[in-house]
Amino acid sequence: MFPLRIPLLAILVNVALCQYDYYDYQPASMLGPSGPNCNEECDCPVTFPSAMYCDSRKLKKVPFVPTGIKYLYLQNNQIEEIKAGVFDNVTDTLRWLILDRNQITNGKIEKGTIDKLTALEKLFFSYNNLTEPIIPPSKSLDELKMMYNQMSKFPSGLLNDKENLTSINVQHNLLTSDAIAGAFKGPKKLLSLDVSHNKLKKLPAGVPSSLEILYADFNDIDGIGAGYLNKLPTLQYLRVSNNKLVDSGLPAGVFNVTSLLELDLSFNKLQSIPEINEQLEQFYLQANEINKFDLSSFCKYVGPVNYSRLKHLRLDANNITHSSMPAESSNCLRQCSDIMFE
Repeated sequence: MFPLRIPLLAILVNVALCQYDYYDYQPASMLGPSGPNCNEECDCPVTFPSAMYCDSRKLKKVPFVPTGIKYLYLQNNQIEEIKAGVFDNVTDTLRWLILDRNQITNGKIEKGTIDKLTALEKLFFSYNNLTEPIIPPSKSLDELKMMYNQMSKFPSGLLNDKENLTSINVQHNLLTSDAIAGAFKGPKKLLSLDVSHNKLKKLPAGVPSSLEILYADFNDIDGIGAGYLNKLPTLQYLRVSNNKLVDSGLPAGVFNVTSLLELDLSFNKLQSIPEINEQLEQFYLQANEINKFDLSSFCKYVGPVNYSRLKHLRLDANNITHSSMPAESSNCLRQCSDIMFE
């Protein structure tokens, strides 16, 4: 029996905070009795012998992992340290390592542990006390989650050989723009990057052109560099809400790119509606300081095939009302079924 696989898109867009939403999981109690090849503090169901369930056991340290284990669940414990040797039997076979919701610091991770895992595909290390990332040597790594830690730096070069990495989540840390300069340029197949709830003053530099999702909500970003999005030709979802964006920080046409489907600029300090491309479908501008409705932000000109594909537009909590829309708006925004002013 193998772990259930969620389609990649579902993983990327899932923002729920449910305890097990970050990984496929079935409690050991649902999978039958434990087999003999297992650490006594954990469960290794006979129907799923390649998984070892050590979650929610009040463990203080990572237990020794026996041969044959590929999926190791250690979330929701009181683990403070990882001793050398605990992974010696699975250095080239362990695929998933789940360490969320523990009390691990960098100084308590001994050499000869995570640095020996050459086959790891998923490393989930959220809700701990890391001050910088822990990266395994595995070139098979495809998902990295280190949310809710105390990371203040992410040295460049750590991900240079991670050719299969598609998703990085480092939200709710203490990262600055300088601290992540060049940190994410290595993974050439990266699809999703979440740097929300940090201390960034600008969007991360040097991200790969493969990126489809970029979330940077709740930072200190006041502008976006000219041509930034032109370097991301496949970017579809961009969220920069709850920042310090002002009109002067947005070069003309910075958001006018054909790939974007969703753009969230809510809870900023914009006074005018930025120009967008006709292909954008979701546009969130609520809680800014917008005082005029300029139709040219949506349509340069209107014709049988020239019109905005916008479906949802939020303008509530600004300084305009529905009466601010010019009469010709209905032709430009002919597909927009939801325009919110209040």
